[in-house]
Amino acid sequence: MSLLLLVDLDGVVYRGSDPVPGVAAVLAERAAAGDDVVYVTNNSMHYRADYVARLTAMGAPITPETVISSARATALHLSHHEPGVRRVLVLGAGGLERELRDVGLDVVTAGQAATRMAQEGIDGWAAAGAPDAVVTGLDPNLTYLRLAAAADCIRAGARFIATNRDPIYPTERGVQPGAGAVAAAVEAASGVTPLSIGKPAPHLLDLAAEAVGRTADEAVMIGDGIGTDLAAAHAVGARCIFMLTGVTTREQIERLRADDRPTAVAADAGELREALQALTTGT
Repeated sequence: MSLLLLVDLDGVVYRGSDPVPGVAAVLAERAAAGDDVVYVTNNSMHYRADYVARLTAMGAPITPETVISSARATALHLSHHEPGVRRVLVLGAGGLERELRDVGLDVVTAGQAATRMAQEGIDGWAAAGAPDAVVTGLDPNLTYLRLAAAADCIRAGARFIATNRDPIYPTERGVQPGAGAVAAAVEAASGVTPLSIGKPAPHLLDLAAEAVGRTADEAVMIGDGIGTDLAAAHAVGARCIFMLTGVTTREQIERLRADDRPTAVAADAGELREALQALTTGT
């Protein structure tokens, strides 16, 4: 039986702009042997094509259908599970807008709504054209009026969906506010708690498995975050290989209760290869 590998990106396949040595080659070997490899990331800013170009250059196996960011997963969730949603106000970056448009949604940006609010003296609900839902992600151009537009729409009855609740976003310049910080601001202003799609909620892994015709409880999650990757694996009943190439140390894993620990821990690509082989053979 082939494995379904759900693979986190930053901290597993690459760290910032640098590949994690050997991981792309291991994933290519597994795909050539028949495993399904799907990439899952909470990052909501980028469009699928950006990941395809980057991972292809590293030698990792990837197609546009096998990278499921929280932006893509949110679009798939709306398309597959919320048929009443047609018009969406987006408080996020360009990649999120494109993913939502790709599934046929009518997208109005919070920037467009904010401009109308300022020019016409109307509230965000009217300025956005009465959207069915508000979707939040990481918006590097966040303004007060964009926040106000989103909150107005939610108070008027629009569905509130967050791509993810990560409060911070690590960059090469240090830690910056994440998509979860934007969602928290909208939540505080509207009084409504969003449905969150990204890890540690189960939706991202469920949708990633659906993309290749499988179910998430079959999966092996390969990640580096205790509160995101490992927690999401537990949420869907999946196995987890925990990589020490990212944000977490072996000591932190060892401090977890036995029931909360991952299936295996790998310090590098070689140990990842061995862990996957052991899962394949049942040894």
